Amino acid sequence: MSAHVSRRAVLTAGAGIALAGPAVPDFGTDPALLQAGATAAPLATAYAGFRVVRKKPGLPSAAEITVPAGYTMMTGTQYQAASRAEYLRFVQGEANPAGIPVSVRWPDVPVKDVIAGERHLALTRDPADRWRVSFTLPMYRASATADSPTVQVWSYLGQPASGLYWHVEHNDPDRAAGVWQTVAWPSGEVIAVQSWMAACREILVDSGLVAEAQRRGHFYALMGFETNNPLHLDNPPHWHMSYYPGPTMSAAKATVPHYWVDTLGRTFYNGQDVQGGGRTPYRVDQPAPILDAEGRLVVTTTIRAHGGLDIDPPAGPTYSIIAATGQDFTGRLKILKGGTPWRTLGTYDNVRQGKMHIDVRGNAFHTRTDYSYDPLTGITR
Repeated sequence: MSAHVSRRAVLTAGAGIALAGPAVPDFGTDPALLQAGATAAPLATAYAGFRVVRKKPGLPSAAEITVPAGYTMMTGTQYQAASRAEYLRFVQGEANPAGIPVSVRWPDVPVKDVIAGERHLALTRDPADRWRVSFTLPMYRASATADSPTVQVWSYLGQPASGLYWHVEHNDPDRAAGVWQTVAWPSGEVIAVQSWMAACREILVDSGLVAEAQRRGHFYALMGFETNNPLHLDNPPHWHMSYYPGPTMSAAKATVPHYWVDTLGRTFYNGQDVQGGGRTPYRVDQPAPILDAEGRLVVTTTIRAHGGLDIDPPAGPTYSIIAATGQDFTGRLKILKGGTPWRTLGTYDNVRQGKMHIDVRGNAFHTRTDYSYDPLTGITR
């Protein structure tokens, strides 16, 4: 198995973590674990997705798929997507962790790769047909949604046990699916959301909020939005700074804010969910308290005029995130601490090369963190 922390390993750490919203309650059993001697209850029906990656982006089109008798291609728009860069499909049938043979023929479209889960599947090219490739597809997921790792391109920069879970969505316009193929590409929002999460990370750590959450066995979660996932219609553009009063995302009374952003990355609305309590809307100058499961205040966020955000720990001081220049949050952000300039921050993500960096500066302070990741799976290298 890879020495890198996998998406599945992070999501199942500790008591087993599941995604909020359209949840991923069970990621099944990884074939590598089965090969290592682990056991799992057999599934009468299993599911698997795969992404066929083109050598060069082009007009979206569908490939011809052949699966063995007894297996079927799932129908419905949530189980198939053709983007400029890829073709996604899902299969269902009898569980077979060792894998079933699948053939893909894509006339006039050279195939570069096939992704399933976080794996690059070994391809066999047909010497008699230049447009045909075949591969072995493991069948072991309990549902199509449980195979979300096939669809996502995420990098994990923090785990729940540390008090701060953080995953970064690497949104590529050539992979846009669903609603994101029908609207203008949210280029500003994609950039700003990554910077918002990075700025919140600086504040949560410096304020001691992360340390306190870790001490209590709780955690904050920083997440953005996805533009390539037909299983999860994740729009409009938004980001999250959530609080889970427990070790997993199934923690009772978790608070999940949805901070909506506009084309300049300005935060203008917070639809704040509390597990079991519905959604409360918050707008400019309306404090949004985040509470633990016992109803005690953990932190308060308030959207500022012109798209900024105040983050208030109960013991202070107040941290404020504003644009470094004007009202444009697609560039560098400025963080005030107690009303005084404290940090500026910028992010850059090259989704084609799998290179990302976060640059943070302050008075006699400068850090730049570079990340290298697989551009087709998000796994950090």
